[in-house]
Amino acid sequence: MTRINLALLAAAATGVQVGAAIVASRFVVADVPPLTLALLRYSIGFCCLLPLLLKHFRALALDLRAPAAIKSIASKDWLAMAALGTGQFAVLIALLNYGLQHLGAAQAALIFSLFPLLTLLLSSALGRERISPALLFGVLLSIAGVALSLWPKLQTAHAGHWWGEAAVLASACVGALCSVLYRPYLQRYPTLAVSSFAMLVSVLFLSLLALQEYWPARVMALSLQTWAVVGFIGVSSGIGYFWWLYALKHESPTRVTVFLALNPLTAALLGMLFLGEAPDRWSISAIFFIALGLWFATRPPSPQELSARRA
Repeated sequence: MTRINLALLAAAATGVQVGAAIVASRFVVADVPPLTLALLRYSIGFCCLLPLLLKHFRALALDLRAPAAIKSIASKDWLAMAALGTGQFAVLIALLNYGLQHLGAAQAALIFSLFPLLTLLLSSALGRERISPALLFGVLLSIAGVALSLWPKLQTAHAGHWWGEAAVLASACVGALCSVLYRPYLQRYPTLAVSSFAMLVSVLFLSLLALQEYWPARVMALSLQTWAVVGFIGVSSGIGYFWWLYALKHESPTRVTVFLALNPLTAALLGMLFLGEAPDRWSISAIFFIALGLWFATRPPSPQELSARRA
């Protein structure tokens, strides 16, 4: 019997969570500015992880009796993780939320689906991952599937500037960079410690950055309905990013990020369930392409491929 790959299962769950969060963010982004929404998202997410972090605090603490050299290396690691957390949880989401203010969720989801291709190219350039034909073909198929699922909506005229598109593309680039650079730290430290620490740093950073949006006054003025949506985004993000880092710890960045192709399908499914939107031929074709792409990108290498890699 084939053993379930928990890392890829976590990556798939994160892809679904990202799709749901994009739809929910689009719903409230008119009432909550980008930086404030990112701040609330990760403040709630951190609060969800805090009980688990406190429970395992002793196991996660660094040994104070360690030699000074080891402490110095650990300090550099935590500083690097602080920078990655700021990029992954603060800069990425702020850029994405800004983009959602200027273009539709369909266009944003399509641009953001370039995330795995950017990850593959960057990981290969840094020598962290080898581009196999099956992996590249799977990534390209998943992007084609996303494009098909969004094709009818992309026919809508979009006038004006390209700031929204540039912001979403920049968020995908930041995410790809962080996904590749996270892996060494995830292999040295527990996933819970890394995710909680990264999220805490991002909250502190965003609390200062979002002052320009007068976030304390805006938060006090939010309606109950808006709070419910923001609460869903925050709780799902806290759980989702723990899954995300767990997947990155145990799998290659590209095999993890390719599951972000599930986010537009999640949006379509939510439309079917809650808005009565019937699937069209584009959506059905997209499901086929994305499923085929995920299979190519995540299938175990054959004995011939393994021997070729060792050669």
